Amino acid sequence: MQTRQLGNSDLQITPLGIGAWAMGGSGWAFSWGHQEDEESIGAIHAALDKGLNWIDTAAVYGLGHSEEVVARALKGRSNRPYVFTKCERTWDEDRQIRKSLKRDSIIAECEASLRRLEIDVIDLYQIHWPEPDEDVEEGWATLAELKKQGKVRWIGVSNFDAAQLARAQAIAPITSLQPPYSIIQSEIDAEILPYCGANNIGVIVYAPMKSGMLTGAMTRERVASLPEDDFRRRNSYFQEPMLTRNLKVVDVLREIGNKHGRTPGEVAIAWTLRRPEVTGAIVGMRSPQQVDGVVGAADFRLSPDEIAQIANIP
Repeated sequence: MQTRQLGNSDLQITPLGIGAWAMGGSGWAFSWGHQEDEESIGAIHAALDKGLNWIDTAAVYGLGHSEEVVARALKGRSNRPYVFTKCERTWDEDRQIRKSLKRDSIIAECEASLRRLEIDVIDLYQIHWPEPDEDVEEGWATLAELKKQGKVRWIGVSNFDAAQLARAQAIAPITSLQPPYSIIQSEIDAEILPYCGANNIGVIVYAPMKSGMLTGAMTRERVASLPEDDFRRRNSYFQEPMLTRNLKVVDVLREIGNKHGRTPGEVAIAWTLRRPEVTGAIVGMRSPQQVDGVVGAADFRLSPDEIAQIANIP
């Protein structure tokens, strides 16, 4: 599988990476519902066997559990991938999530992630959210400090706007930005992607299939039957009036995919990879079987006519 350099780093990453959000399981505010750890581990192994070479997780996913699952999956593997994780979202004894970009908090979070992941250095350490905004400089300076100490190899940010990127760049170079990006959430096209391209900031997009909405497996009935603890039940993209329009988008993706033997999800991912600024896409997977429905996007490219067809969906 081809690779591309991520921003100013020496990381050569595949177009698709393994997303470990849902692998955090249930019991926290942004859960995808119950998830069997063995299914998560099987999905990671299947994706690595297909050639994917990076995993993106975060401390807050499952309140530490996703990182622990990643560690279990990588134990004994000869083809170890790059491991990316994030800081800034913490939690208390009551499992309530907090926001902190204070230096002492980030240093403690980094040490905790290293322990859970059972690694000596994090390949890419990212600020999860620029919150509180007034502490962005303190948080970013702390990541630069961790890089100098050798705790992390490269540093990036997630969910930053262009102004926040510029504030961070004034302190230390940004290796990568991780923004949400999909056919139905494409706001970064206008300003953020051009900024990243002009400043050699790699882009690894998340939710290219919009949390399963664009996979082709989502129906009204499935949305209605999502578990109570699945965050998507409360997400506007899974509710009217957006639900009807999003399902129409899936119909077009299925039509395009059928011409090439591709799934709607692979078409959706390929759409995000059409932009030269996008280095890679994070693809959530919850079982080995799901890997087969997305991995083809790594070498599939849409034609200009197909991109126009998607753009013209009413």
